[in-house]
Amino acid sequence: MRFLPCDYAVGNLGRSPVRLAMSLLGSTLVVILVIAAAAFIRGMEQSLAQSGSPRNVMLLGAGSEESIERSEISASVPGQATASIRGIKTRLGVPFVSPEVHMALGVGTSADEETSTQAVFRGVTSRAFLVHPQVRMVEGRAFASGEDEVIVGELASVRLGLPDDRLAVGRSIWVDGRAFTIVGRFAAPSTVMNAEGWCPVTDLQILTRRDSLSCVVLTMGEGEFADANAFTATRLDLELIAMRETDYYRKLSAFYQPVRMMVWTTALLIALGGVFGGLNTMYAAFAARVREIGMLRSLGFGRRAVVVSFVQESVLTAAGGALLGAMVCLWLLDGIAVRFSMGAFGLILDGPTIVVGLLAGLVLGLIGSLPPTLRCHRLPIT
Repeated sequence: MRFLPCDYAVGNLGRSPVRLAMSLLGSTLVVILVIAAAAFIRGMEQSLAQSGSPRNVMLLGAGSEESIERSEISASVPGQATASIRGIKTRLGVPFVSPEVHMALGVGTSADEETSTQAVFRGVTSRAFLVHPQVRMVEGRAFASGEDEVIVGELASVRLGLPDDRLAVGRSIWVDGRAFTIVGRFAAPSTVMNAEGWCPVTDLQILTRRDSLSCVVLTMGEGEFADANAFTATRLDLELIAMRETDYYRKLSAFYQPVRMMVWTTALLIALGGVFGGLNTMYAAFAARVREIGMLRSLGFGRRAVVVSFVQESVLTAAGGALLGAMVCLWLLDGIAVRFSMGAFGLILDGPTIVVGLLAGLVLGLIGSLPPTLRCHRLPIT
């Protein structure tokens, strides 16, 4: 069977500039939406997956496995855990044990401003930098205890909806009506910590009027998770549970599964709208070229050849729109961070995300062309 040359399909693309522009625009918009949805989901998943370290174990209050903010444990737990759990990693005699307080607090930029915007603050000691190696200082210095000082992550301004220079080193923020001076900025790429504020644990305890901790994070060296789990099982008076840090963030990721499904459902509905729009365009193109198709059939080209030629035109148009949509996303969305729940994360436009968008564009062109082209089989040459 003879097929029409590809040059024929390429040449036909420019016969109707208006129809070509509409097809390109529809494909571009669908691909932009699909890439944005994929970048959003990958950014969320990676921020949760990379927040935990495989060798880290969290000691939480019993019953607080799903929310570290609700956890309360005794301030004596860090010392007891250090003395009782064998195999904790040490460096120069310093154990990798970090007592922490996690709180969602209202933040303002002045004493009179309403603190309706909340952000997660983490009260820590200097040992937090040992157990959280993802965190590194990029500007300024670490905080000093008792001085009402705080360091903020790179995405803290996104979480608070403020210009980035408003959280510059030397500026002040009001946390629950109390002024804290920003003395440093840190980076923890692709983690939830990147949108947090860190301050001395004692300062945060005084601010929130609590004497308990939220958790203790420790890094295992020669020991294993079973050693920490045995400690919590034998010290029933402390009402603790041991949990791998990676397991905690995995459960948190599962909690947000409905959000990811909603994003994909929205993208799918918009893509279906694009498919139906493509169907209308292709049906209009078919109706306008019935005589042309009859002429091709009379010249000896079979139904399959005509169908393939129509599919080629549609896929080429969709491919052009997909490439245009991918370039627009790389231009507009790369490096963009979005607020989510109590944190923020950056959209991830990596290879798999772009491939998903390009494939969506090609599938759109293929599906949108099949129904009208199959109609060729039912029309006689006359």
